[in-house]
Amino acid sequence: MNQILLITDGGSNVGESPVIAAAQAYAEGITVNVAGVIDEGAIGEYGASEIAEIARAGGGISQFVTARHLSHTVKMMTRQTVAGSIRQAVNVELRQLFGVESVGALPPAKRAEVVKVMEEMEETIELSVALLIDASASMKPKLLAVEEAIRDLTLSMQARTGRSRVAVFHYPGDADLYCVMDSGWTTNAAKLGSLFNRIRMRGTTPTGPALLEVVDFIRGTCGKINRREQSDTPLQAPRGDTSEVRSDYVV
Repeated sequence: MNQILLITDGGSNVGESPVIAAAQAYAEGITVNVAGVIDEGAIGEYGASEIAEIARAGGGISQFVTARHLSHTVKMMTRQTVAGSIRQAVNVELRQLFGVESVGALPPAKRAEVVKVMEEMEETIELSVALLIDASASMKPKLLAVEEAIRDLTLSMQARTGRSRVAVFHYPGDADLYCVMDSGWTTNAAKLGSLFNRIRMRGTTPTGPALLEVVDFIRGTCGKINRREQSDTPLQAPRGDTSEVRSDYVV
């Protein structure tokens, strides 16, 4: 199961629409979840709308959270998406095999058996989560909370029975780079310490192009069982001209 977990405060303003990019990811079997990191006050209307639309187009969930609660939210969203995807797949099978719409429609004994299998699948299914971090200027005060959330997520995934791994990206990069890979697929939380010490915060927010870069990475790496981890091989792939600022938000 492949996920992109986008951590942002919204307000993309460069390149392709992030909603269209999320829809493309979902069409390729990649779920896009979005954690909207807000200050203690309210998030702007534009940012809130964008965050919800990205998750909806990506078949995932969105959640607004303050920096101090980010770690818990990231873990919760990851688990919820796994459970939801399994439930959806099981319901399809139930309709085909028994002509019922959901697990709840089964007789109690059979329902208990199916629920037990689903719970086991949540812990054993292979899971790859690519975290995409908004490192635009407005996110600077929140990066320490983001690092903590990444470490905690990796540790929680290590506790699963099934194969689990995390990759980490941030955007924007330097010069004409929309997205930079900080860590390729890894299962080692220790490798993810102090990822963002050298990041220079920038004003633009190319969320759509960055999502497409991560989709390209997942497409090129997932499903190859013997592929080596790429933690020491940064990905710095430009996509177009970073001076192209989108004037309209496209849904």
